[in-house]
Amino acid sequence: MSTAKSAGAPDKRRGGAGWALVITSVAGFMAALDNLVVTTALPSIRKDLGGALGDLEWTVSAYTLTFAVLLMFGAALGDRFGRRRLFLVGLSVFTGASAAAAMAPGIDSLIAARAVQGVGAAIMMPLTLTLLTAAVPVAKRGMAYGIWGAVNGLAVASGPLIGGSLTEHVSWHWIFWLNVPLGLAVLPLARLRLSESFGAGARLDFPGTLLASGGLFGIVYGLVRGPADGWTSPFVLTGLFAGAALLAGFVIHGTRAKNPMLPMRLFRSRAFAGINAASLLMFLGMFGSIFLLSQYMQGVLGYSPTEAGLRMLPWTGMPMLVAPIAGYLSDRVGGRPVVAAGLFLQAAGLAYYASVVAADASYASQLPALIISGIGMSLYFAPASNLVMSSVRPQEQGIASGANNALREVGGALGIAVMSSIFSAQGGYATAQTFIDGLRPALVVGASVVALAGVAALVIPTARRAARTELGETPAHALEGDSPESDLFDGGSPEGGSPRAGRPVAASPESASLETASR
Repeated sequence: MSTAKSAGAPDKRRGGAGWALVITSVAGFMAALDNLVVTTALPSIRKDLGGALGDLEWTVSAYTLTFAVLLMFGAALGDRFGRRRLFLVGLSVFTGASAAAAMAPGIDSLIAARAVQGVGAAIMMPLTLTLLTAAVPVAKRGMAYGIWGAVNGLAVASGPLIGGSLTEHVSWHWIFWLNVPLGLAVLPLARLRLSESFGAGARLDFPGTLLASGGLFGIVYGLVRGPADGWTSPFVLTGLFAGAALLAGFVIHGTRAKNPMLPMRLFRSRAFAGINAASLLMFLGMFGSIFLLSQYMQGVLGYSPTEAGLRMLPWTGMPMLVAPIAGYLSDRVGGRPVVAAGLFLQAAGLAYYASVVAADASYASQLPALIISGIGMSLYFAPASNLVMSSVRPQEQGIASGANNALREVGGALGIAVMSSIFSAQGGYATAQTFIDGLRPALVVGASVVALAGVAALVIPTARRAARTELGETPAHALEGDSPESDLFDGGSPEGGSPRAGRPVAASPESASLETASR
């Protein structure tokens, strides 16, 4: 390619895959951690800053809302103006907002800082995966995605442990101060060591951005506020229906616009549609379960926040051990079987947990469920990232990453809302037994939803099947044993470059997505 600004082309003047993996993993950890890190600190925050229960809930949901609704726009900005440049902007905003949250003099200023944190995370998070993809050779992406997925999965699941430990032993302020030294360390490294890359040079899709952001805001707002305000509340109903209407408009816009933010033709690929459906359902079941189980361990079994977090380590800490192996397996046998196996194991773990929860349950009785769930979650994270990034063309990877992360966030908000509603309908906080009465059916629903995610993963075609059935021929790489991405990720060059002379990248945008359907 003649210029660094060609679609998907990285700037080769800077650091390599190792630096990219470290920088993007730390940044992803920071953004993912703040989803649940605040939950165990809410009583201390209320004691220091005051505020009603609804105000405290907004310290969680303000971050979730801005994070979810701006993810795709953040990815689009990075593709247009430079992924490294916008990554630095997002990281700076996130780090500054974290310091503002730590120094917040009142509950309103804390909520405002949390909202700005979400803006920074929405710009930063989807670009971590596209920057990593641009830096890592094709043959090593499975392992790189495994490490990246392990770090991010650990951050999501260990949020209550880290938040509880810091609150119990230091101060709730440190759940936000923690981000500041990390951000200040990563900023210069990212500036010096990450290569710049760009997506397609099309103009920004402002109508699509408004439709997607407004629609996601309405849906997530309704889901977050539903359990507290009631599902028949005018504001909740307005948010849900208006959000659904705007998202329907976004889908129509994506089929008709010349350069839409999220081309709906991507969903013609069974790989792209299947992995995104699986991601949404996985986070629905996982987030809702962690939210309730952390309360079960503290409120029913009597553990402190730190003790509860430590006892969940067989689940939450497992990605650090298994996810890199899962990435290696996905390189060898393909992503679909690894992801599907992980989701079905996660579902089995939740179902087992539902069968053993009791007011006096021993930790030994819970341990098998925690281990099975941990292994299942670990098998999902790394291959799922690989499937997302390999299901689209290189210049569309930023949008694909943003869409997938947005669906994960919406799934997490939906999981907390739905499973909390089931919990409230069947039980409550009055006694230990009423808590169990609500928790058990909620876990059963969570297990069922994650099992559906496994079914969605099975819809993803293998690379060879996709090439034969959709392109009507057996491609060269199916006979030669080449990677299905080798013709699409910058001509198979580890650093990126022009496609090999005389060999077309793909017959069409649709065939490009189909040929790289899965690994």
